[in-house]
Amino acid sequence: MSYALLFPGQGSQHAEMLPWLDSQAAAQPALANMAQAIGTDWRTRLQDPNFLHANAIAQPLVTGTALAAWAVLQPLLKTAPAIVAGYSVGELPAFACAGVFDVAAALSLATQRATTMDRAGAGAVTGLLSVSGLPAEQVAAPLECAIRLGPMHHIFAGRRIDLEAAEPLLTAAGAQCKWLEVRLASHSSWMAAASVEVAALLQNMPLAAPDCPLATNYSGSATRRVEVLRRDLAQQISHTVEWAACMEAVAERGVRCVLELGAGHALAKLWAQRFPEIPVRSLEDFRSPEGVAAWVQRHATD
Repeated sequence: MSYALLFPGQGSQHAEMLPWLDSQAAAQPALANMAQAIGTDWRTRLQDPNFLHANAIAQPLVTGTALAAWAVLQPLLKTAPAIVAGYSVGELPAFACAGVFDVAAALSLATQRATTMDRAGAGAVTGLLSVSGLPAEQVAAPLECAIRLGPMHHIFAGRRIDLEAAEPLLTAAGAQCKWLEVRLASHSSWMAAASVEVAALLQNMPLAAPDCPLATNYSGSATRRVEVLRRDLAQQISHTVEWAACMEAVAERGVRCVLELGAGHALAKLWAQRFPEIPVRSLEDFRSPEGVAAWVQRHATD
């Protein structure tokens, strides 16, 4: 059986995400650990957009719910994934899924990562803007390419005032623009101090060799080398996320199907556009973990 897991980043979280987690015994340790960071009433409070999109809430939430779901699915799937990749903060649950560190370490890093990023961006009004339909070279400084999704689809980081000034010019040039619900210039030089702080945290943390290759945001290539993983996990905070290359690295493993393990469908849609011949689904397409496992087993063994 050959399948891949993709872990989404923040932006797709919502109050009704993965409702079946609440009734699964295997999910409770990860959810309890997550609740220590964001509160036991997190589902109710996610109705508040300010709570929902706060960096300090979103990053532990994305990490904790993904790992709670994996705790339920892992025994049902029986076979480990051939490769995993995480998008932005999704690298934390991806690393934990691959056995690099445990759930508690992933959630601690999520909380500390959010804190360091908020600190790096303090005093500036910044954000992220998705731009599709133009090559990155046509988007001028001072905007920085934060995420490379494809040849004609990128996410740019910068000051809000600069992004707002660029938006009508990009639209006039034929681009489609969309604002992301992330209130920081993530994956850009604005986050350089955060990368330094997270690198120091990781330097003092024991990391295990992964059970399967990880396609990392920083390099866009797959690796099992611990020191490369340690470097890449810190550096991706302040450098372009090479997601298009990550998808290529996953496809090169010859997987039969791909599962987006988290809220939303963003990564599944991107995958379907790039590799329509390889089946992909998101957890949110299913009503139960048994349905997820049945789909993976059916497609991964074809």
